[in-house]
Amino acid sequence: MRRREPEGHGPVRYGPPFPADGLPVLPELADRLGAAEHHGAAQPAGGDPALLEAACGYWTRRSLPCVPHHVTLAPGAPPLLLALTAALAGDHGDILAPRPRAPWWAPVARLLGRSLFPVPTPADSGGTPDPYALLETVRRVRAEGGDPRLLVLSVADDPTAAVALPELLHETVEAAAAEGLHLISDETWRDTVHAPHDTVLVSPAGILPDHVTVVADLAGSLLPAGWPAAVARFPDSAAGEDTHARVLDVLTALGARLAAPVAAAARYALDEPEPITARRQATVALHARLAAAARRTVLAGGAFAPPPQAGRHLYADLGALREPLAARGVRDAQELEDLLTARLGVPAPGGHRFGDDLAALRVRLSTASLLGGTDEEREAALASSDPAELPRTREALLALRSALDGLRDDSRRWEPPR
Repeated sequence: MRRREPEGHGPVRYGPPFPADGLPVLPELADRLGAAEHHGAAQPAGGDPALLEAACGYWTRRSLPCVPHHVTLAPGAPPLLLALTAALAGDHGDILAPRPRAPWWAPVARLLGRSLFPVPTPADSGGTPDPYALLETVRRVRAEGGDPRLLVLSVADDPTAAVALPELLHETVEAAAAEGLHLISDETWRDTVHAPHDTVLVSPAGILPDHVTVVADLAGSLLPAGWPAAVARFPDSAAGEDTHARVLDVLTALGARLAAPVAAAARYALDEPEPITARRQATVALHARLAAAARRTVLAGGAFAPPPQAGRHLYADLGALREPLAARGVRDAQELEDLLTARLGVPAPGGHRFGDDLAALRVRLSTASLLGGTDEEREAALASSDPAELPRTREALLALRSALDGLRDDSRRWEPPR
């Protein structure tokens, strides 16, 4: 039997929530949505010309030039990835993806009946597979009768919050192309890099344009998570145009069209006027400070977390506390998720939700959970130069520290006498 990743614990319907920003909706966005609320008709499949023009401008400003008929939009990233996978993997093609990875990739593969094979990632480049591990996985899959056709990766990662090293990314992209794989680059979090002047983010589409389709969920930096909209950019080639046409066919068959109010807000956001860019800059800075404070808390509590470089989350590893956790009946990521979610009162999805090893004691912590419960508290956090010192945020960080300190104290009691 061909080897695949284990299903792990928990059905898809209990998947982890998207790391929302936790902030009130920008008034200018709400105005665009409200102005279109009486338009009952949906957009045409893929988006109307004005929306496609705005999407094309968005990618062009990121040094990924395109024309409107090389982009398309869908009501959220999962249906867009489903259409892309159906178009690119064929009837029986297999999919490769990094381990860990974004939680919405694997359900799409399962829904289409495709095999998804995990590829290990380096510790400092989550979201991008190690090129040698990629080549070995391709060799193994083919030896077992498989047909690997598609690699999905991310340059700014959920769940690890890492940004791929450019040198590694070049090697991985070239290795994938040499093996005949098409790449889907998930760039949802590309605009949330915490230190943009010190971090080099490279898109695979800038390395080998003809082999890469880029996707981004607009909830990453432009729209609220509850207003589903995602955009894809296709290669400027005959193969890219063919894929684009097949994706539109799938979206049409699914009835996956943006509602007019969401399309109006998306068009405004994709044009990136000053209110959008100012809010994005402030939001990124806020969550960068919160992620750094959460990491300090995790380290002080005896656990580990790599330095977060993007996004609104932290990937914590509690492996150092394995013994006291085992004494509490916590031996895997699902049980750790249950324990921390109960103790913190907010979701703390285990690493298995992201395709990570079930036995590894890892969780993703959302920085939005550190914000206040009211709009006034959240606005105060957005305006603060030190949000970690605000009462509601300090209280949430203390709760995390208390939960970890309890385990660390148990760990000390478990140490043998010297």
